[in-house]
Amino acid sequence: MNLEAMFGKFGKIFKPGEIIFCEYEQGNDFYFILEGEVKITKIVGESIKTLDVLTNGDIFGEMAILEEQPRSATASAITQVKALNFNRANFEILMTKNPQLALKVLTLFSTRIYDQKRRLQILLLDDISSKVLDVILMLAEKQNDNVYSKEVILKTTVEDIAHWCGQPSHEVQKVIIQYKKAGKLDVYADRIVVHNIQEFQRTISQKRKERR
Repeated sequence: MNLEAMFGKFGKIFKPGEIIFCEYEQGNDFYFILEGEVKITKIVGESIKTLDVLTNGDIFGEMAILEEQPRSATASAITQVKALNFNRANFEILMTKNPQLALKVLTLFSTRIYDQKRRLQILLLDDISSKVLDVILMLAEKQNDNVYSKEVILKTTVEDIAHWCGQPSHEVQKVIIQYKKAGKLDVYADRIVVHNIQEFQRTISQKRKERR
């Protein structure tokens, strides 16, 4: 069964600005985006943080299926969105009728679980400096670098780090410059070189111990 045929059976359309689901509400379904952009936001303290902007081929809402917990974030349409909507009852149809899509869904499930849990760990840190350090650690993990070696080259930018932190780019830039002046890292147009990733690990580990 191709995607167009599946849209006739499982498709939904959302208008720009429409809320698809809200944080904390119960859910037992997830979405695969065929067309459009979806913003994922979360309440952190007294503010609302944008966690991600998703587009064609992305999946969202799957944590409700995987963990049987209330929604951990709010999803809203930025543009008009065409999406396939799956729940526990019809997920079996996806698995049998479109194995290629099913494999992609399962792979993304695994990746998204890691990303969601890691993003939450970052957001729960109190200060922006710690958030930046933890994003750097996460990017090293995702890049499959040996984080037990000292020097790590990250294919990333200040803007990428700001996105993961949920912080303004200019504020993240200030933190990065401070670490650069201290000789902790070097910044290039397309990469950041961390001279001693183990030091960053120790700092974040201590921060998390202090929060307990």
